[in-house]
Parts: sequence; C-alpha cells; structure tokens
Amino acid sequence: MMLLWKQLVLLSIIGCLAAPAHAQDVLFQGPRWRTEPSDVILPINSADQEATIRCEAEGNPTPRYRWSLNGTLIDLGSDYRRHMSGGNLIINRLDRDQDTGIYQCTAFNTWGSILSRKGSLQFAYLDTFKTQTTRSAVNVREGQGVVLLCGPPNHSGELTFAWIFNEYPYFVQQDSRRFISQETGSLYIAKVEPSDVGNYTCVVNNSITKDKVLSSPTPLVLRNDGAMGEYEPKIEVHFPETVPAAKGSTVKLECFALGNPVPEISWRRTSGVPFPSKVKMKNSNAVLEVPNFQQEDTGTYECMAENSRGKNAARGRISFHAKPHWLQTMIDGALSIDDNLFWECKANGKPKPSYSWLRNGNNLITEGRVQIENGALSIAALNLSDAGMYQCVAENKHGIIYSSAELMVLASPPSFTKNPLKAVLKARSGSEVALECKPQASPRAISLWKKGNEILQRNERITLLPNGTLKIANVTRRDAGSYTCIAKNQFGTASTTGRLLITEPTRITQRPADMEIIVGESIVLPCQIASDPALEVSFSWAFNGQLVDFHGDVDHFERVGGSITGDLMIRNIQLNHGGKYVCVINTDVETLSASAILVVKGPPGPPETVSVEEITDSTAQLSWSPGRDNGSPITGYIVQGRTPFTVGWQAVDTVPEVINGNTLTATVVGLNAWVEYEFRVVARNSVGMGEPSPASAKTRTEDAMPDTAPTDVGGGGGTKSELVITWEFCVFLPARA
Repeated sequence: MMLLWKQLVLLSIIGCLAAPAHAQDVLFQGPRWRTEPSDVILPINSADQEATIRCEAEGNPTPRYRWSLNGTLIDLGSDYRRHMSGGNLIINRLDRDQDTGIYQCTAFNTWGSILSRKGSLQFAYLDTFKTQTTRSAVNVREGQGVVLLCGPPNHSGELTFAWIFNEYPYFVQQDSRRFISQETGSLYIAKVEPSDVGNYTCVVNNSITKDKVLSSPTPLVLRNDGAMGEYEPKIEVHFPETVPAAKGSTVKLECFALGNPVPEISWRRTSGVPFPSKVKMKNSNAVLEVPNFQQEDTGTYECMAENSRGKNAARGRISFHAKPHWLQTMIDGALSIDDNLFWECKANGKPKPSYSWLRNGNNLITEGRVQIENGALSIAALNLSDAGMYQCVAENKHGIIYSSAELMVLASPPSFTKNPLKAVLKARSGSEVALECKPQASPRAISLWKKGNEILQRNERITLLPNGTLKIANVTRRDAGSYTCIAKNQFGTASTTGRLLITEPTRITQRPADMEIIVGESIVLPCQIASDPALEVSFSWAFNGQLVDFHGDVDHFERVGGSITGDLMIRNIQLNHGGKYVCVINTDVETLSASAILVVKGPPGPPETVSVEEITDSTAQLSWSPGRDNGSPITGYIVQGRTPFTVGWQAVDTVPEVINGNTLTATVVGLNAWVEYEFRVVARNSVGMGEPSPASAKTRTEDAMPDTAPTDVGGGGGTKSELVITWEFCVFLPARA
C-alpha cells in the first residue's frame, strides 16, 4: 500500500518533475545495508541474560525494520521479551526453546523493502551425565585392545574430551598406544598393559560455555586367563566414506587401530599426489589436519595401520563445497516508463547456486511482462508499479546471499531547464552546424525544429538526427536567425530557442616564418589576423609542443600587439630556444594555427675526450671527438697546451698547421723532452670560437740529449777548499704568434 501511495504521488507531481535523462543524475534513496545479522551462539548463564542481533540500513527517509524468526513475522507489539533499538533486535530473558532459530531482518522506506541475510541464534549448553555410581567394568586380557566409551550427554556447541586415570589430576597421556577421539570422546588403547588397570573417567568440556562434566568411573580389569597373542591391526577409529569440507575450513581426519604389536599409522592420497606442506600429522599420526581447505585438496585419503602381523586400511573421500559468492551483481537503475529492464547477476559456488528474485521482499515469478531465467531478470514495458527495491538471491545447500538494487521508473514531461539552447550560437560561413535538442523527459520526447515560424524539413543540407539534433551543412548568411526545438511526450510539451549567427572565416594576414638567429639576439615572430567583428579571439603560442608560459618566463617571452595581433617577442635568445613555434588562434567558431622553425646559432660546444695517442721527446699525437655545432658547422680546431713552466694555456704548433672542421686528429710538434704536458682543443664556426675542451691527461715527453749548451757560466766566492760554479739553462715551449 505504501508503494502504491508513492506511485500516485509521482503521477500527481508529474507536471513539475523534470526526470533526469541518465541514471547517474538520479539520487537513489532506497534502503542499503550497513550491518546484517550474523550467526550467534550463546551460553545461557543466567535468567536475565539478553541477546542482540544486529541490523542497520541507510536510506532516505530513514528505513524502518521488521524481523522474522524461522520465516514467521515477530509481533513485537505483543512480545514482552523482544524489542528493537534502531534496527537491532534485543531479546531478554533468553529461552532456549523459544529463541533458537533463523532470524531475518527487513528494512523498508517509501522506496521499497530489502531482506537481510539470515542469521542463526543457537544456545550452547552441556547437560550432566546420567547419575550412576560406577559404570560396568571392562575385562580384558593383557595384549588385547580395548575401547572405553564416553557417551557424552546432551549438548550444543563444540566439545573437547579428556580422560582421568584413577583420580584427578592424573590424565591419560596420548601416544602411539592410547588415543582419545575428539569426534566420539571414546578412549582407545591399542594394546593393554598391566599398568593400564584402574578407573577411567571421561571429562567433557564445552568450548563456548566453559562448562565441564565428568562421567562415572569405568573400571578396567585385567583377566587372569593369560596374555593375548599377537594379531593384525583392527581399525576402530576411521573417518566416513565421504567427508564434506567447506572452502577455507580446517579438516581433521582421525584414524586409530587396535593391534599387537601396537600398529603404526601412515597416510597417503590414493592419487599419488604428495601432501602439501600445510598438511600436519598429530597424535602419533592418528590425526591428519588439512588447514585452509581448497579445491585442489579434494580426493580420496587413505589411512594405513600396520604391524608385524599385517596391515589394514581405511579410505574416505573429502569433497569440496563452497557457499555462493558473487561474480556479478546488478546496479541501481533509472528507466523511463515503457522502457525494458534487464538485470543479470552471477554467482559461483559448489554445488552450483540456484537463483531467485525478490521485489520489495516478495518473490517474483515468470509471468506476463516479467521473465526470469537463472540469474537474469527482464521486465517489458515498465510502469510506475514496477519501481522499488529488487534483490537477486543465489543459494546452494551451504549458504544463501543477497544482492540489492533500486529501480526508479521515471515519468515526466519534457524540460530544457538543464540543457537549453545557447542564446546565441555562432558558426563560420561554409561550415556544418549542429544544434542539440536535449530535453529531460521520461519517456524520451519527440522533437521538431522551427526557424522563425517555419517548421524545418529534411533536405540536401538539413539533417534531423534520431536524438533530436539538427545539422545544417555549408551554412550561409541566409541560415542566420532564430531556431526553436519543440519536445513532446504523453505528459507535456516544452521548447527552447536560440539565435544562429553566421560569421565570416578568420584569415591569418601575417604568419611567422622560419628564421636563423644568433645567440643573444632578440626577434618578434608575427601572428596577425583579419576576423569577423562578432567573434571573440584569443592567441596562444606553443614551443616544441608545450604551451608557452608568459608568466613563468618573463625574461625571454612576451606577447606584443593588440587584440587582433598575437606577435611573440623572444628576448636574449639562447640555444635552448631553437625549435618549432606554433601560433594558435581560437575564435568562437574555429581554430587556426601557423608555425615556424627557429634555428638558433651559436659558437660550437667544447670538443670531447681529448686524448694523447702517442708521444715522443718532441711530438704528441692527439685525437678528440667533436662537440655540438650549435646550428653552424664547425670550420676548424685550435690545439692549446701547457706545462708547469708556462703561464696559462698557449696555442701550439701542429701538423697539419691548419686543422679543418672535419679533422679529429693532429700532431703537436716542437715539444721539449722530459716535460709534463696537458692539451686541450677549441672549435670554431662562422659564429665564433667555442668553449675549450676539458684538458687531456698529463703526459710526459720522452727524455733526450740537450741540444743547447748552458750559458753565463761563472764562479767565485766560496770558502776555503771550495769553488762555486754557476750557469743558466732554459727550456722553451714553442708557441704560435
């Protein structure tokens, strides 16, 4: 009834409702789960204990809630023990018989209803053993195997078992001869020894309630008719032929045998595939544990019990099962009345899940306009009553999952509130114009166009597209004027009007030209146009594909000229300013561009890797690599040298005497013997001399006989029996003027 009221309101406000054209514009406000019920198991410790099963959803209006137990609606108005806080269900004075079961929460507001996942409430308890003083004695022969039954009392919740031998705190210690099954609680002794005689008490612990109960003692008595002889293993503890295992769970298989001698337990997979490292053997191999069980762990497992008298085996297959989990879910949808809906959800699980669909918490069936096939839902010719909250349900015997989405069915007259025509639309003469007619309407409106009072028809220049767009090819001044789009559906009519202004094409009257320029100079790259006065014009420049930042590089770039001029001034040009410059002219109706290549020339860069290939007492063979020519070919090189006896670098004589730009080797001549030299090379081009190369490694010329006699030989002075002689000897570095 609530949904019907909502639909009537939608119809009544249809004249003012402008339904969005796309679902992403719609505000979906149906219920969305924040918290859903989960399984709860509680101990009952006192009469005033309470339980809380959580449930919370968001939406607008704020959702309200109702609860069901085992599929029956809970009447909270007449239930004094149960009440809600928000969406949470609180149960006071818990009763195991009345409160145990499956709970489900429903959240609803004016947009629809959704069901939560199901959560169980169970109570953990442990009753006491039936009162009796002593259990019947078990009589066995020495060497015989025996099973002492525990027979746990009624209970709920996970149990663990232990056995007391004679009196507390002496507990039976498990080993290869003794085993306590955590499945049955029974105590198994593979081969009885005289030390085993005594009283045995089963201890049962509830892991949730922490309660502990003890059975009456069971006496184990040794018969006096002699020891029992050896016999082959008899498997008393074995797992079922089929063991279902959930994905991610821990699987424990028990296997224990009676026998004399005490049997040894081993495990294998009948497929021959070895156990992965995660598999553990415990309690002298009586327990096989497979943690985090996965599909690849399925198969037949074999337990082998063996002693000197023989062997016996037990087999069982572990099968894999998994609760459903989503691979694909539907999303909220907003469709126009009379549209068709198609939603699909996909889930994986083992066994393969089955699907069902809910609308506002009620089952949908295939009937008339509604078709359901596996996880696919289709509804033809939507009407307002189809609006609401939908859920896809995937279920197998191990679990059930829900996916929710909201369907809004839109019904509104056309409206141009969000997408009116521009008041003035400009177009270049000779171009194609597209006038968009995009009303918001549900269902989609039918559109027609008028120029002035004349209804436009399709012709060789006019095209009317299915989406309402009007295209006019090769427009001229005659096409200028007022255009109106009129949109209509069964709920009403709307129109929008704009004026089309035809402008003359923009022309570039002066464009930049390719140029060569020297480092340090300044230039202006022209970019001037003639344009229709009705157009707004803007200029921008790009350099090597990047927009020129006039604010970030004010030292070099500046826009000069007036509104119809986009000239670019570049001051103090550097080598890195060489490249492609593009002037971009943007108007209301078109974009033009003009480009030029600027080549910046400068002195050559320094040569590289100057090395001394060979050296004698008077010559040195040099080689080097060329540096950058910086826009002008290298025309020649000059070699310079220095020694510890010179001041700075000096040009040296070379062969060839003049080194042209294509030569990368030279021989320095006229060097002095036994002197340490360094060399460097300088390149030149038409712009000038470049920077020198880095110096070569220091290299010493070979030794040789002096070719000049000492000069200014003299002497005198000194002390008694001493003569002082002096002379001069000069070393010259041949230099070029």
